[in-house]
Amino acid sequence: MKVRETSIAGLLRIELALQPNADGWFEESFHRDKLAAAGVPPYEVVQHNVTYFERAGILRGIHAEPWDKYLSPSAGRVFVAIVELHSGQVETFELGPGDALYVPRGLGNSFCTIAPHTVYNFLVNEPWSPERIAVNPFDPELAIQWPVAEPSYTERDAASPSLAEVRAQLA
Repeated sequence: MKVRETSIAGLLRIELALQPNADGWFEESFHRDKLAAAGVPPYEVVQHNVTYFERAGILRGIHAEPWDKYLSPSAGRVFVAIVELHSGQVETFELGPGDALYVPRGLGNSFCTIAPHTVYNFLVNEPWSPERIAVNPFDPELAIQWPVAEPSYTERDAASPSLAEVRAQLA
């Protein structure tokens, strides 16, 4: 398990060890003590969510929730865009099995499936609630280069405010 800092403060990229076997592979996707020893802040998981996407090209908007997240695909691949809401800094990643991200509360996170049959895990340290800040994933100020020409997205995400509008609310 290797933890790497990113250009956004607090956002950590984690490389997990995939252990091939005769049937496929095994991955220890979350181990609190090993993560802490590698530099991930103390993290008490209170909820584990799993989402399955049948096809590539499904985009979920930029959401900043009031909890820390540990994101890890166990099948397929995702393109992830993380946004620091105050500066507008964006960092993107392509994740598959063997990858994870620690996303501290307050950072906007979004993803687009880039492979069919993607399974994405979300471990959070607070119970889910509808409270969140949302930013339009197509905001020109962010200039995110989504990996598919015509992603499938919700109208709710597309109707989210621009980063400039969100900044004004946060001020």
